Amino acid sequence: MADRLDEYRRKRDARRTPEPVPSKTPTASDDRVFVIQQHHARRLHWDLRLERDGVLVSWAVPRGIPRDPARNNLAVQTEDHPMEYLDFHGEIPAGEYGGGRMTIFDRGTYVTEKWRDGEVIVVLDGERVSGRYVLFRTDGKNWMIHRMDPPEPGWSPMPDTVRPMRPAPAARLPADDEAWGYELEWPGVRAVGYVLGGRLRLLSGDDIDITESYPELRELAEALAPTECLVDGMVVAFDGNGRVSAEALHPRSRVTDASAARRLVARTPVQYLLFDVLWLEGRSTVDLPYAERRELLAALDLAGRYWQTPPHFEGGGDAVRQASREQGLGGVVAKRLDSPYLPGKRSRTWLRIR
Repeated sequence: MADRLDEYRRKRDARRTPEPVPSKTPTASDDRVFVIQQHHARRLHWDLRLERDGVLVSWAVPRGIPRDPARNNLAVQTEDHPMEYLDFHGEIPAGEYGGGRMTIFDRGTYVTEKWRDGEVIVVLDGERVSGRYVLFRTDGKNWMIHRMDPPEPGWSPMPDTVRPMRPAPAARLPADDEAWGYELEWPGVRAVGYVLGGRLRLLSGDDIDITESYPELRELAEALAPTECLVDGMVVAFDGNGRVSAEALHPRSRVTDASAARRLVARTPVQYLLFDVLWLEGRSTVDLPYAERRELLAALDLAGRYWQTPPHFEGGGDAVRQASREQGLGGVVAKRLDSPYLPGKRSRTWLRIR
């Protein structure tokens, strides 16, 4: 009888990879355990591994285990892995099979309802993933994974589109200064970022897909994984001296349709400056007060090579306005600390002061 780990061993050099490479033939067990690993390889994906007959039967799931029963995710069956892989995490060297960082996303036990060639139904019981799932083959090694249970209580799917909220123009700062938060006004391209399954979709304020116009921002979704969220911000270009460069951004912001966006070529590195979060891990946040949304945004710790979360200031509008002048910016945006996010609306709970 063939050793079920032959293919696994053939793909790995035990002298170079930190992965377990056992020499013994696996023996059957009835543990019924599973592990989900987050794998930052050439492309981010998640590996679902189910114990069966002494090995971990494995699928690579590019967009993660679905929480929405209305959404099926691709699952590509890979070689069986040894049981020792249940505890594996670490860095697989570049150039080796599966090179990249591997972390444990979840572990637990499962109950088998059906296990046939081409169809597997299991009930997972983990710390982060629980519920009834079916994996079904579509073509060769390509399968789909579907959540059969309803969503978790209180969970809602990420909306397809959320139009940005707009500030109303104002001639002066609010009189009740302490009831407002202040942000610097950055010239650039308004962009709502949809981070789902380790992928970023970026829409302009007019719902045009501009993801391919800013390829450097795709890493944001991988840096956030496994967190899924919907964020609002401004794509801003800077010159070599760290000053805002509207001229550098302009060629990439003149987008009239999706096909034009796909033809644009990146020229100048940009920064995605984030100032709001509208949906987070299955929960809409638009009805929360601005101050609370800013706390949630800060907790995401969004600081990378091409994205930042500029500070906001509660009160002190005069000082923020002066800082804007010194940096050559257009002014400040004042937002009531208790204001909800009103998609597609222009409201005087947000003010733009030049």
